[in-house]
Amino acid sequence: MKVPNADFLERTKSEILGARLWRYAPNSAGTLHKHIRAEEFYFVLEGVGRMRVGEQTLTVPTQSGVLVGRNQLRQVFNDTDNDVLWLIVGAPEELQLLPGAEADKSLFYPVDPKQLPKELAGVEWPPKT
Repeated sequence: MKVPNADFLERTKSEILGARLWRYAPNSAGTLHKHIRAEEFYFVLEGVGRMRVGEQTLTVPTQSGVLVGRNQLRQVFNDTDNDVLWLIVGAPEELQLLPGAEADKSLFYPVDPKQLPKELAGVEWPPKT
């Protein structure tokens, strides 16, 4: 979805934990997805975070976080006028333990992953280049 990010544990070769910074510009969104076995912790470093978890839309203040459980659809988005910086921490899915997961992306994307939340109705994201 063309959201700038940096993986801080990639260089450590961690196999059980991922920590990535994501900077969301105004009127942007990440993919709508879920994880089969993994939880993710979403923490707002700068700005006011917005995300949907299932049917619920959450507002996450600066220096606050949300733990999203496995099998829950989630999507971070930004419908504010300022950039928002998130730290997202989770465990990589162990695809070898999930029969068929490597071939069946619908396990992670049961609906259109580029679908935007209602708060961004009328917005074109990602922008056409």
